Amino acid sequence: MTARTAAAIVSLAAGLGLAGCSSFYEIAVETPIQAKIDVSAFQRVLVAGFLTGGAKAIDANTETARLLRSQLRSKQDMRVIDTDVLSLVDEVDRQKGQPQAGAAADGEPRIKTEKDLEAYEPIFNNAEYWKKIGAEYQSPLIVTGSVMFTEVSKSGVVSRPQSVPSEQGLEEYRSVRTYSDMKGYALAPKFVFIDGRTGAQLYSETYHEEALYPSTQNTPALSSYFELMDKVLPSFLNTLSSQKIRGSRVLLK
Repeated sequence: MTARTAAAIVSLAAGLGLAGCSSFYEIAVETPIQAKIDVSAFQRVLVAGFLTGGAKAIDANTETARLLRSQLRSKQDMRVIDTDVLSLVDEVDRQKGQPQAGAAADGEPRIKTEKDLEAYEPIFNNAEYWKKIGAEYQSPLIVTGSVMFTEVSKSGVVSRPQSVPSEQGLEEYRSVRTYSDMKGYALAPKFVFIDGRTGAQLYSETYHEEALYPSTQNTPALSSYFELMDKVLPSFLNTLSSQKIRGSRVLLK
């Protein structure tokens, strides 16, 4: 039982005047959350590929497609299609008649900022393109979107735990506020769900998460990417299938 739960019990007992003559017990409960879209018409799901940009430290297109496919295999009933990941940046450049290159000549990503991304996003409304992709894979639900993974740095006052001895000589911890330079990564994925039968967009949702670390700490970009994606995945999965949130409830007897 957590300290918060214990405090709630004490408050409840005091408020009802039942302390000393009643007992409390905690039971596990599950709260169902309905799926955001109805996917009952689909038997297959294709994680096609993503517009990606920002930091060049990871291949966000491949990593995101691989991660979502893995999650979908274990969390829902549709068959996950295994195929090569589409390079949507190259596809947009091809449609515009530009050289097909996901990165500039100096190795930097073609999409560096949100403003750069805006020029590529109309592909999600290109129904003919997605209908053609859907026809190749027996009209599945198509998952696509964009993933911006960027380096960030901030400075400011942060709270840190600090060990101090108590009057009894025991070790205690207290929060100490200090000025610190922080660096890390920001993840801004947008998931777009498309009907492979018609090419029409069914639903989209955008997220933003950050992970900051002391400037002296060396955190691999890929490690930070997975840390941030872990925060997004539950909501992504709830788009396609009902989920259950587990918790507890205190009962009076």
